[in-house]
Amino acid sequence: MNQAHTHTPHHGVSHGHHHEQDTSGQAEILDLDAEVLAEHTASITASLPLKTAPGHIVDLGCGTGAGTFALLDRFPDAHVTAVDTSAEHLQRLHTKACTRGVEGRVRTVQADLDDDAWPDLGSPDLIWASASMHHMAHPERALRTVHDALAPNGLFAVVELAGHPRFLPENAPKDRPGLEERVHAAADRRQAERMPHRGADWGPMLTAAGFTVEDERTIAVDIEGDRSEAIGRYALGVLQRIRSVIADRLSPEDLSALDRLLDTTSPHSILRRDDLTVRTERTVWATRRA
Repeated sequence: MNQAHTHTPHHGVSHGHHHEQDTSGQAEILDLDAEVLAEHTASITASLPLKTAPGHIVDLGCGTGAGTFALLDRFPDAHVTAVDTSAEHLQRLHTKACTRGVEGRVRTVQADLDDDAWPDLGSPDLIWASASMHHMAHPERALRTVHDALAPNGLFAVVELAGHPRFLPENAPKDRPGLEERVHAAADRRQAERMPHRGADWGPMLTAAGFTVEDERTIAVDIEGDRSEAIGRYALGVLQRIRSVIADRLSPEDLSALDRLLDTTSPHSILRRDDLTVRTERTVWATRRA
């Protein structure tokens, strides 16, 4: 569920299953995603239709902990089981937990959620899956497993991004206007081949797995560059990652223009721009066992 491909959360996200090698660069992008989208993540956790405060939470595909720490902040009496396939990401999460003084409230579990048998995650009151479900090869099976694991009246929250965040104005850069949209279009075509559930409507699949969808909402994210340093580094990391897998799908002119943006020593570097924003959408499904 964690993005070793071109798609990088948000939030969040989130994350935890893939069959490619993790890199420290990916972890840094996840950390930046958590920092830049922190207010939006907090608003989602605050709006969950919970009947009582959860005592045990599972964060499926936790990545480096964006959701884990947002949930710990929102529910100060809760404990979180953080699940991810990446040992590096889990170690990073554990280090953060120690720094924050909440290591006693966090248990990390390394697991591939595409395996037939999941580790024992207990009977959680809340299961959170942010930007992770679409990475699963067999999401229907995973949804049934989540359904069976939830405590009575427990809540399952699925958060998915509409796609890669956008950062540049439509007329940028001056020599290749619309470059970012063409880059994303190439990335979307590649990901459609590898992740058919990306961008899916999870409502029918959740219903088929035995859940009742209590709330579904789409949240527009449009963050101005007031946190320009973090947004600049976030944009650089996301676009570098996209370039690494779609370079052969771009025209020579677009590839050259993209490389100028990604050259941190260049006066045209994306880090030197003062017109960056973060634009994306998150859809949230809040569900219970039917």
